[in-house]
Amino acid sequence: MATDLNALATFVLVAEERSFRAAADRLGVTRSAVSQTIRRLEDAMGIALVHRTTRSVGLTEAGERLHADIAPSLAEIRAATEATHHLGSGPRGQLRLAVSSIAESFLSGPLLAGFGEACPDVQLDVLVTDDEIDIIACGYDAGVRLGEVIEQDMIAIPVSAPQRQVAVGAPDYLARRGTPIHPRELAAHRCIGWRPAPRAAPYRWEFAEAGQGFAVDVKPEATTNDMALMIRMAVAGGGITIGLEETFRPSIQRGELVPVLEEYCPFFPGFFLYYPSRQNMAPKLRAFVDHIRKSRKRQSVGPKSGIRFSEKSDALTKS
Repeated sequence: MATDLNALATFVLVAEERSFRAAADRLGVTRSAVSQTIRRLEDAMGIALVHRTTRSVGLTEAGERLHADIAPSLAEIRAATEATHHLGSGPRGQLRLAVSSIAESFLSGPLLAGFGEACPDVQLDVLVTDDEIDIIACGYDAGVRLGEVIEQDMIAIPVSAPQRQVAVGAPDYLARRGTPIHPRELAAHRCIGWRPAPRAAPYRWEFAEAGQGFAVDVKPEATTNDMALMIRMAVAGGGITIGLEETFRPSIQRGELVPVLEEYCPFFPGFFLYYPSRQNMAPKLRAFVDHIRKSRKRQSVGPKSGIRFSEKSDALTKS
């Protein structure tokens, strides 16, 4: 069977968008053209790849397998052809980023706004998500996550200072219920926790003592996937909550929240822009990487963090 690369590329877009219409918009063709292309591909392969309903589009088991097998290769082909096409010209096109919602410094505005001004022919498409996204399979150029959860085969450069999680409470709450001296005392307090999804377990409250990490079995009276709601509840005296210090910093500076148990809250590597190791990096991504490097001083994360950078390649490695 002759391989129709255009049909496979169309299939990957449909799989990413879960919509014929959205895929058609990205390709600049009609929805009917996309539907016919998928139908021809299915006929050629002799098996259904897509579930179609009046309200949604999903993948069959065969479609899921095909997408997982071909998406990384097609991403490499797109990157190589784009780099060749724009050789000798400025960066252009859409730069797709998947960014953790708690990457406060990266999402604060100046870094992204500055890049938009420096590279007006690049359109930023930023998905803010805490899902564990495979940026290659999902068609993203790069992602931003905490360094400790980035795969070892990725290239990574820092976009924030080292971070730490702190527990915080409102002054009136601590006056009523007392300030915990050790993390074990949190079991006697009202706690506000974070849950990434409805069926997921609440996030573990982790601390360290004498260089050894440990978790406290906190049973929150309230859980949510919205950090802003956690902060509002804590400020209102609803209990103690935990999160990245820079997320709480405005409330701490205003005196609305007070850090507790700080001696048990060590620093760890912060946020990193990460992307696949490619020889043919798209000019738009190269321009973004260069913009980040120019926007902040290269910073080595000290030996206590357990992560360092290769000065030669920026590859993330663990010590």
